[in-house]
Amino acid sequence: MTGGPLVVLVGPMGSGKSTVGALLAERLGAPYRDTDADIVAAQGREISEIFVDEGEPYFRALEKAAVAAAVAEHRGILALGGGAVLDADTRELLAGQPVVYLSMDVEEAVRRVGLGAARPLLAVNPRRQWRELMEARRHLYTDVARVEVATDNRTPEEVAEAILDALELKDV
Repeated sequence: MTGGPLVVLVGPMGSGKSTVGALLAERLGAPYRDTDADIVAAQGREISEIFVDEGEPYFRALEKAAVAAAVAEHRGILALGGGAVLDADTRELLAGQPVVYLSMDVEEAVRRVGLGAARPLLAVNPRRQWRELMEARRHLYTDVARVEVATDNRTPEEVAEAILDALELKDV
């Protein structure tokens, strides 16, 4: 296959991009890649540390470069960080790609990730900040996505199956 990844997963933190991405990769016999993991490996430190030490603009520049490299190089399942869609160039790069938006509500986010300290954008009043992030980002996720798959009250296997059906992809 040429032209980019088989599937690109976008969505808020805790929506299951990493878990579902790895499951899809296994089911399709394809490699899995996560741009947040690429950044952590390249920087030798966690994303929360990058935010604290260098600030969000620095991180977003790293993220933009990581996404561009991954879309150009990777031919399997690709998971993007929750804020990757904030960049207009990244959104343009995703046009025409098989992008799946994994959506969920705030109660599901709380249940899954606890909205704790490891999430630098949610350090104070996490529920309100999560809602505000989603208000700012939801339309960006839907704009870049070919398909939206709700993850609330679904197992990763059920989400993966919904993605395979929606994109008409077959297991190996």
